[in-house]
This record gives sequence, C-alpha cells and structure tokens, in this order.
Amino acid sequence: MKKQLTHLDESGQAKMVDVGHKPDTVRTAVARGRVSMQPETLQLIMAGNMKKGDVLGVAQLAGVMAAKRTSDLIPLCHPLMLNHVDVSCTPNPQTNSVNIEATARVTGKTGVEMEALTAVSIAALTIYDMAKAVDRSMTISDIRLIAKSGGQSGTYQANEPS
Repeated sequence: MKKQLTHLDESGQAKMVDVGHKPDTVRTAVARGRVSMQPETLQLIMAGNMKKGDVLGVAQLAGVMAAKRTSDLIPLCHPLMLNHVDVSCTPNPQTNSVNIEATARVTGKTGVEMEALTAVSIAALTIYDMAKAVDRSMTISDIRLIAKSGGQSGTYQANEPS
C-alpha cells in the first residue's frame, strides 16, 4: 500500500487534516535529542554556576511551555488540550552532553508527536541560549521520535542505535 502525505490536497497544496470523524483515543509520544558541549560548559551547568541561572530547570520548563504552544509554531498542527507533558534534561559527562527526553499525552483525535518533538527542540535551544556566553560551539543533534501509541496508525517504536 502506498503511503500518502496527509497535509497535501489532490493538487499538492497544503491543507489542515480534518480529524472530526476520528474517535478520541489516548495518544502518547516520546521524543529525544541532545546538546553536546565542551566539558567545562557541562561542568558549569551541572554545578549551577551559569550566570543566567538553572539551565536544566529553565530548559525543562521551556520544553513544557513549547509543547503547549506547538500549534502556534507549526502551521498545520491542531491545537490540543494536552493531558500531560514531561521533559527531562539529563547531563551525560561521558559524552559531554545533555540528553533531553519529552513525553506528551492527550486524549483526542490526533497524535502528539509534534508536541513531544517541539518540547525537545525548544529545551535544546534554551540550553544553547543559556550557555552560549561560554560555549558557542555547542551542537544540537539527534532530535527524533522514539515512540508513539494510540490512534489509527497504532504503535511506533524507533530502533535504537547500538
């Protein structure tokens, strides 16, 4: 069966998908990403010694706020009444990075993949913003959907790199 892009009409123009006929189901999505940095930068973040404040706490809050505003940022996303958003920012001294994970959940007619991905993206950008004064070489990478459940397309689980 050939998959079709749902946000394009028959003539190839962008459109918002009509989800009115779909049943409400519990939908969950998990996304992850990473911000890599110099070891000294990670140490400052972990010690809470950045001039702008608690980098990880602010990034977590920014991620939650971003998930709630996803439809304001991405033109064809439906506004959702999220049941739950959780964002974690975990320092990893072995890789000189902060690993970010976001989980979003809704009971509704459409999925929350974009909300989870937006949460990770904005949390990563917040880390960059708060630490750029000491390390402009930071890189944001590996933002991806890890898992989703619910809805007509069922469950998706990403293959994790070994």
